[in-house]
Amino acid sequence: MQSPCHASLSFSSILTSHPLLSLSLSEPMAENYQQVVRQVVKAATAVVTGGSTLMLCGLTLVGTVIFLTVATPLMVIFSPVLIPAVITVCLIFSGFLVSGGFGVAGASVLYWMYRYITGKHPPGADQLDEARYKLVAKAREVKELAQNRLEQAGHTGS
Repeated sequence: MQSPCHASLSFSSILTSHPLLSLSLSEPMAENYQQVVRQVVKAATAVVTGGSTLMLCGLTLVGTVIFLTVATPLMVIFSPVLIPAVITVCLIFSGFLVSGGFGVAGASVLYWMYRYITGKHPPGADQLDEARYKLVAKAREVKELAQNRLEQAGHTGS
């Protein structure tokens, strides 16, 4: 006889050897039973996982309530100092955050300009070139219009 550690039992052999299931199960019934067992295992796993998650949620809530109960009197006592300190820390933090954001934006613009000048064609270079061409064309048009009006004013004024 093999030891229980080395025995390789299939699911169908367990089904047919079980005293309650000693009926000879046909293959479709065995597959149906396997599906039911899988669903039961999935449901049990979901219940255990959900239950432990709910338990951790409850413990966290209880811990938060206990912490607030202990910390509220301290907050009331130290509030004249804490509120200005919190406002100051928030202002300093937001200042550093905005400063860092502007620094990143500036560095990105410089890097984009470097790539544009060296001819590496960064994103948006086509639109920039098109806008430049339109601006140059409009400047020439305005220049010519101004010269024509000056010439017309010169001819009619003489």
